[in-house]
Amino acid sequence: MLEEGYAAVTFRSVATAADVAPGLVQYYFPAVDDLFGAVLRHSTDRLIAELAAAARSERPLRAVWAYASDRRGSALLMEFLALANHRPQVRGILGEGGERVRRALLEAVTARWEADGRDHDGVPAAAALFLLAWIPRMVFLEEALGTLTGHPETIGLVERFLDDVEPLEP
Repeated sequence: MLEEGYAAVTFRSVATAADVAPGLVQYYFPAVDDLFGAVLRHSTDRLIAELAAAARSERPLRAVWAYASDRRGSALLMEFLALANHRPQVRGILGEGGERVRRALLEAVTARWEADGRDHDGVPAAAALFLLAWIPRMVFLEEALGTLTGHPETIGLVERFLDDVEPLEP
């Protein structure tokens, strides 16, 4: 999907990649949207487990920033967003998964922030999570389009915020 786009995902292409007969793929996933849905649900469950563990660390926002700064993962998310634009079933699954991920992260970050007793410059945890999750993705998207103005300054601003609220050195 990353190499050729979501439109290239067919029963035959999936079967070829999995080294099984196309009929077997179609037996378990009667529609390609069912296959996309299964992939999204499984990936969301795995991501929640990984991110929740990282968010309970000493530096949960840095974990979110690192996750969102992964170019491959961001590219795959953008491909699913493009797919969701045309497929209501996938849109619902993607939205539900995004909400589950955000809530799991918010719970972990809020608990960590309450434990450290700081006000984090008055920034609500939900707002920090949203910005840290989407700024890198928008930078990647704009870079792909050739728009670069403001990126270094924005990334620098985020890094200064992280240095303030989650310093690398105690």
